[in-house]
Amino acid sequence: MNGEASASGDDAISIMPVDRLDLRFAPRPWRFAMDRRREIDAFFADRQKLRSGMWNGRVLLMRDFSFTDGALGGAFFETDYAAFYTWCSWGFPDRAVTNCFAAGALRSADGAFVLGEMGPHTANAGHIYFPCGTPDPGDVAGSRVDLDGSVRRELFEEIGVGESDYHPDPGWFAIHAGPRIALIKVLRAHESADLLSRRIDGYLAREAAPELAGIRIVRSTVDFDPLMPTFVTAFLSHYWGR
Repeated sequence: MNGEASASGDDAISIMPVDRLDLRFAPRPWRFAMDRRREIDAFFADRQKLRSGMWNGRVLLMRDFSFTDGALGGAFFETDYAAFYTWCSWGFPDRAVTNCFAAGALRSADGAFVLGEMGPHTANAGHIYFPCGTPDPGDVAGSRVDLDGSVRRELFEEIGVGESDYHPDPGWFAIHAGPRIALIKVLRAHESADLLSRRIDGYLAREAAPELAGIRIVRSTVDFDPLMPTFVTAFLSHYWGR
């Protein structure tokens, strides 16, 4: 899942529909990661001692984004997870960079949403949100970044739900708050919440080291939890209030 889950209360949230994505891969060095390398490595090593599931893979971050005529455009570059995680933890010191990630909002046939609770070994232990992940080099196809594919992969890896189990709605909901853009894709499952819950619980039980501690079924704002990030509760309130 995404390396940082919570939005700052100081960042105003805007929610807008997005018809299409125009996301390109444009490699470039990241000055923050280069200039503060020793501090980043030391900080991340300390955090790894507390969270056994944290590892320093490769991720994609975005620059130069724009919302134009129903499209989100932007350029992604590659960096290491340690630099990304430290940038988030230190309050996003480089505001020219945006954490843009995609999340699959799985909606059951009877109208409930399926969220995951992060496992105790992960960077965001206990947080509750949609299956999602920071984009990585596997999402690059030629010169483009494929966030539709990112959603499909994360949903299958985290809760065992494949493409044949749901129908995606067209477009996205963009939840923009300061240095974060969460792109929410609504996925309409063919099964009820109870059936999904049982199937996903079985999948997690079979996994040797599941990323999730469990799932939460959310039917209304009554089911909100303080450990749900702002982008999750903002999206759900907006979706139900349309």
